[in-house]
This record gives sequence, structure tokens and C-alpha cells, in this order.
Amino acid sequence: MSYPLLDTIHSPADLRRIPRGQLKNVADEVRDCVLQNVSRTGGHLSSNLGTVELTVALHYVFNTPDDRLVWDVGHQTYPHKILTGRRDRMPTLRQLGGLSGFPQRAESEYDTFGTAHSSTSISAALGMALASRQKGEGRHAVAIIGDGAMTAGMAFEALNNAGVENCKLLVVLNDNDMSISPPVGALNRYLAQLMSGQFYAAAKNVGKNVLKVAPPLFELARRLEQQAKGMVVPATLFEKFGFNYVGPIDGHDLESLIPTLENIKQLEGPQFLHVVTKKGHGYKLAEADPVAYHGPGKFDPAVGLVHPATQPKQTFTQVFGQWLCDMAEKDKRLVGITPAMREGSGMVEFHRRFPDRYYDVGIAEQHAVTFAAGLACEGLKPVVAIYSTFLQRAYDQLIHDVAIQKLPVVFALDRAGLVGADGATHAGNYDIAYLRTVPNVSVACPADERECRQLLTTAYEQDHPVAVRYPRGAGVGVQPLPGLDPLPFGKGEVRREGARVAILAFGSLLYPALEAAERLGVTVVNMRWVKPLDTELLMQVAASHDALVTVEEGAIMGGAGSAVGEALQAAGIVKPLLQLGLPDTFIEHGDPVKLLAMQGLDAKGIEASVRTRFADLLAPAAPSLKSVA
Repeated sequence: MSYPLLDTIHSPADLRRIPRGQLKNVADEVRDCVLQNVSRTGGHLSSNLGTVELTVALHYVFNTPDDRLVWDVGHQTYPHKILTGRRDRMPTLRQLGGLSGFPQRAESEYDTFGTAHSSTSISAALGMALASRQKGEGRHAVAIIGDGAMTAGMAFEALNNAGVENCKLLVVLNDNDMSISPPVGALNRYLAQLMSGQFYAAAKNVGKNVLKVAPPLFELARRLEQQAKGMVVPATLFEKFGFNYVGPIDGHDLESLIPTLENIKQLEGPQFLHVVTKKGHGYKLAEADPVAYHGPGKFDPAVGLVHPATQPKQTFTQVFGQWLCDMAEKDKRLVGITPAMREGSGMVEFHRRFPDRYYDVGIAEQHAVTFAAGLACEGLKPVVAIYSTFLQRAYDQLIHDVAIQKLPVVFALDRAGLVGADGATHAGNYDIAYLRTVPNVSVACPADERECRQLLTTAYEQDHPVAVRYPRGAGVGVQPLPGLDPLPFGKGEVRREGARVAILAFGSLLYPALEAAERLGVTVVNMRWVKPLDTELLMQVAASHDALVTVEEGAIMGGAGSAVGEALQAAGIVKPLLQLGLPDTFIEHGDPVKLLAMQGLDAKGIEASVRTRFADLLAPAAPSLKSVA
């Protein structure tokens, strides 16, 4: 698609040569470019439509890439990518080998810091600003952070540090009244006061117009306004941190944004600019339902999102959400906790049915875990619904506040393993390795939807912390049983009897392992638990087979295969052991089926690996139809 102005912009330097009066047209073209590309590839939409004018203004005023822009979370950077020489690659967005959906330092010099988790921008930008000061370079550093990300303690740790430093740091608070799930907490209510301050803003402007005819009175009013502004707009909090607060201003009004940024650029010391934007701005369907359009798949922009003609398979997230409601109905002690991921973790229905037992703590994973520990101390049964990649941010709390005290907290770990288009930052590849080393913590790996529900019940019945890890999306389609019956704690099962070689499968890779085993003629064991490992079953299988293979959608280093190797060594059993899993490298974004195949974790890859390692123990492979022909 041709865009008259965008076609002339290959870098922000080109943007800065465009007359200011044409920037609104540039923004309109950027917005349409975002919409057209996301509708074809899927990706984050609402957040990017909301930052178009802000992105244009920042690149227009600041001398990027010499001046540093750090985008918090990073799912709001599609306009940034378009203006920084990557428009021609937008059709590859989030595809294997294509553009990342988040900033990546390796992708562009304009991506000054890799961001995909929340609330890191102020810390990083402060580091850049102080490095510039120390090196005598005089460049600016700008952190663009959403209001939802301001609920995290890390953002305030950085503000606390920055407020005492005299450096060229600008924090832009993009206040769009929404992160992913609707924002929560006292801070959000405080920021929301500005919306009720419109009368103040209008009255102030009228007063200025009247008093301009009497300069002495106008100057007196200006001084009084400076003294009083902290009582009327949300400035006091940030000024107490040592920042000069400016705003709030309309984040879609370039005639307001650009002069304000130009003025701020001339000021000394840390600055704080509060802009108000609207998620989905410029696309009515996304404005009306920014949650639905937060991360849509492919769609027709003229039609919008449509429900599929056939009912999709139930996802693991939906299985968890239904289990949570059913268990809450049975046990009044259950409370559900999410760090700002109500929709993503499947807790919408639980929130509707049990509002007094639902806690969204904001983007504050550390607090979520210790908060759950406090609830457990008083006899409640907390279930923390959290993405595997986000629990990493609360590892100390998991150990110190939950595990050492052996508190019965259930961790429902969504997005375990590869997650596809979101890439390495969101992949849950490490939970097995980082959880199994912690005393008192158990780890379950359901193979399908039915086991997921049953193992959640098993976890809930324990008197110590248990994590149940499950992948994003749907499984093979095994219908969950309606009751709340558990599976035996710490016990696996033999799913296929074979000869000489046994595959020990952990989690959803059981099914490609079974498919491979049909051609290999080997045994398959559904281990279910990484910790406690079913050592009784393991010893039986080891005694009756010549070699063992472990399969997991997690890091090989320190993972389930390592647990098997340690158990065999402890028992003095020496057997050939092949460990299949994710390698010691970060895996890029792309279609998860393709990514698993690339790692040799589909049925074909598992078969090939076993044949390569244990060719002398296996019957020859049956010829394919192609080779027969």
C-alpha cells in the first residue's frame, strides 16, 4: 500500500524534515499502516493505535537514535518500528525470521533496550542518562511507560533513584486507563482524578483569558496556580520524587505534544510528562473494545473480529478458569490472585462469580506471591494464576516467603514452554529448572486438558506449594471430566508397552512421543510429575529397558531429564539416557508448531533423535510410501 508521506520517511531524520503542519497526516498514515499490517499478521493493536501521535512527536523533537527512547512493555512500538526504517518488514511481524513484536537491540539501533516485561523502562533510561552524563555526551533518555506499568514496585524504585540525580531523563506516563486487563489499585484511582478535573482545566483557561487584560493580576494568578496545582492535578506524587511534573496533556494532539516536548527538552534535571491517550484511537472497533483488540489474530479491518464458524477446542487456560470456579464453589477458602492478567489467565468468570475472593494486584508479581503467602498463613487457600515467564520476577518471594514456610499456595503456570509469536521474553522454558531446585515445592506437568483439571485438584489438596504448568492454547482435545477428582500425587503411568527403549514424557509432549513410539516400537511413560519424581515407576522402567529417553517442553539444563538422571545416579543405576528438550539458547518468535519441529520436539523429530542415538536397540524403520515408490 502506498502512503505519500510515509514513502518519504526512511528514518526519523526524514520525519524531522517534514513541515510540522503535515505531521497529522503522517500520524494518519502510520495508524493505517499499523491497522493494515496487524490485521494480516495478528499482534498487538489497541496499544499501538494509542501511541501513534506520541511516537511521531518523540521522534520529531528528539534526535534519535542519539537520544534514547525506551518503550515500556514494548507492545506499543509498531509505530516506532514504522518510523525507524522497518515499514517494509511489517508484513513479517511476529513471523519466524521476521520483525519482533517488541523492541530488540539486535534488530535496530533505534531499539535502545529490549522490553517485553513491564516496568523496566525508567531503570534502563536512568542508566542511559547517567552513562551519558558520566561520558560527557549530553544526550537525552526518555522512558515511555503506561499507567498499568506504574503499579509495579520496580518503577517506583527507579523514580526514587532518579529524583536525586541531575540528568537528562524524561519519563512519559502514557495514561490510557488500561494496561491489558483494566488497571487496579490506589495509584490508578489517583491518576483517574484528572478526568474529574476537567472543570478545573476549563475554569483555569477561562480565567487566564479574562486576566490577560490585566497583566499584574494575571501574574498573581499564575503564581497562585503554581502553588495550588498539586492539590488539583496528580502532580504532587511525582514532584515529591524530585521530578518536574508537566501535564496532563492530550496525547493525540500534536499541536500540544510537540511544543511541550520542545520546552521540556530545554529544562534541567529529571522531567515527568503526563499524557492522556486512548487505546485503539482512530479505529472505532478497537476504541469500543480495547481488550478484544489488544492482541487479535488476523481479521478484516472493515468487518472487525468475528467468532469462528466452528467451536474451537477448549484451551488449557479455559480449563483452569472452569476448575477455579468449580473448586471455589466447593471450598469457600479458595481465593484467586492475578498480577493484572485477568483475561490472559482465564479469570474473568471467576471475577464475575466470586468478586469478594478475586484479587488483581496490578503488575506486581513479587507482591502477588507474598500476598498469597499472607493469605495462606491465615488459613485461606490461594491460587496464583500467573504466566510462567512472569513468575520468574518473583523468584525470591517464592523461595523466601512461600517455600521456606511451606505454605499451601497453588501456582497455575500458564504459557509454559514455547509461546510462539511473543518470542523469547514470554516463553515459559525455565520453570521446571527454576522450581525443582526449591525445597517444599512440587511441580506437575499435565499432558492434556483432562489431566490439567485433575492435577489442579491434586495440587490444591496438598499442604505445601505446588505448581501446575500447562502450555498456551489447546491440547489434543481430551475432554475434562466434570468432577473434581484428583490424580495420585507424585505418580505417573505407563501409556504404551514396548521393548528395549522407554520414552519418559513430561507434559503435553506425551502425544508426539506416543506417535513416535508407534514407529519405534518402544515404551512410553506419562510421568506427570517432575517433583516429586515417581522414582518407583522410574526404577521399574529402568530395570526392564536398555535405554531411556526424556522428553519435555522446557530447558534441558536442569530440567525433567536432569531429574531423571539424578535419580538414576542416586540409585546406582547406569543406563544410557537421551534428554530431549529446549536447548541452551533463546528461541525466537514464530509459529509454535514450527518452532517445536525446529527443536526436534515433534513426533518426527523425537523419532529421528531416538533412532540416531539408539539405532542398535531398534528395529529398522518401516519404509515410507515415497521410498517404496
